[in-house]
Amino acid sequence: MMLFLFMALVTNVSAADGIKNFHDFTVTTIDGEEFPLSRLKGKKVLVVNVASKCGLTPQYKQLQELYEKYGKDGRFVIIAFPANNFGQQEPGSNEEIKEFCTSRYAVTFPMMGKISVKGEDIAPLYRWLTSASENGKQDATVTWNFQKFLIDEQGNWVDTVEPKTLPTDAQIVSWIEGK
Repeated sequence: MMLFLFMALVTNVSAADGIKNFHDFTVTTIDGEEFPLSRLKGKKVLVVNVASKCGLTPQYKQLQELYEKYGKDGRFVIIAFPANNFGQQEPGSNEEIKEFCTSRYAVTFPMMGKISVKGEDIAPLYRWLTSASENGKQDATVTWNFQKFLIDEQGNWVDTVEPKTLPTDAQIVSWIEGK
C-alpha cells in the first residue's frame, strides 16, 4: 500500500512538472464557444494562424481543399486562429472574420476566435506551440500569417511549416497520408 501511494505521488508530481500536450488546452471558437482540444484525440491536426488582409490570404482556398479531401474520414482536421500580429492584417471582429471566410472562401474547417500568436499577450496554446520547454520538441517563432503547425493523433508537436508553403504542399500531404 505504501509503495502504491509513493508511486501515485511521484506520478502526480511528474505530470504537474511535465510537458503539456496539445489536448490539454481549451480554446474559444469564432462563435465564442469553448472548444476542448481533447475533442481532437486520434486526429492529425494542422494549426494555422490566419489573416484576411494578407498577401497569403488566398491560402484559405488550399486549406479548404485540404480539409475537404482529408477531413472526410475524421482522422484529420484544420483549426485556424485569426491573429492581428503582423502588419495589422486581421483588424476585423470575430463576426467579420467569419463572414469573410465563409463568403469568400466557403471555409468549413473549425475557426477559432481571434488571438495573439506572439508577444507578451501570446495565447497559451501558441506559447506551447512555439516553446520547446512547453512542447518538449522545438522552439518555433511564428514569422508571419499562415504559419502551420503539425500535431499528431496523440497531441504531440510534430513540425512547423513556413507561412509561404502552401497547405497542399507535398510535405504536408505526405504527413497527413502517413508517408
